[in-house]
Amino acid sequence: MGFLDKAKDLIADNADKADDVIDKAADLIDDQTDHKHTDKIEAAADKAKDFVQDLDKES
Repeated sequence: MGFLDKAKDLIADNADKADDVIDKAADLIDDQTDHKHTDKIEAAADKAKDFVQDLDKES
């Protein structure tokens, strides 16, 4: 099992925690950009959470 496979398994096993981290990171970035790019940041966060959920389904 390679490094990426281990990382995918770790993320999939902790999908709920990963979603929280994604939300916190998105909030931090949104604050740092003075909320000028909120829509784009939220869209990217949603895609990241979808990716995590897809990993969870594969496991």
